[in-house]
Amino acid sequence: MRKARADVLVSGGGTVYLFQPVTRAARAWVEEHVQLAGWQWLGPAFAVEHRYAQDLAAGMSGDGLVVR
Repeated sequence: MRKARADVLVSGGGTVYLFQPVTRAARAWVEEHVQLAGWQWLGPAFAVEHRYAQDLAAGMSGDGLVVR
């Protein structure tokens, strides 16, 4: 069985997680559902406090994105 391609890559831990939308669908989802300040973007990924990371990942997954 082949694994589905990731739409969003999550890294980090502790107090900050980085979410990197890697597909067009993931970028569109972020644009529609997440309010980000410019300083949150670190290259192709955006920073999220640990207290929001789990709910953000769950929302993405719930809407059909593959989060890894």
